[in-house]
Amino acid sequence: MWGSVWSTGKISRVDGLWVFTGMPRWTFGRGGSCVGACYLTNTNVSAAVLRHELVHREQWRHYGLAVPVLYQLSGRNPLTNRFEIEAGLRDGGYLR
Repeated sequence: MWGSVWSTGKISRVDGLWVFTGMPRWTFGRGGSCVGACYLTNTNVSAAVLRHELVHREQWRHYGLAVPVLYQLSGRNPLTNRFEIEAGLRDGGYLR
């Protein structure tokens, strides 16, 4: 679990998702990033966000190492990105 190298906060496991807090900003995008079964963030760990990230974990399980390429092909706009839509735009903090 390479997230532990840079994590300065709590490390926990939520429904099979490793959550690394206290991560430096350069280690994740937007409010946090899911890589495989690891969620990297500074403090963004609400119940809604963790629900969202658990879906991303399942996407990684399904698509494997193709996720980064497929995610980029889906576009940078989270409102039209199929991975963000599937994970839940409201839970991900993209809709208010």
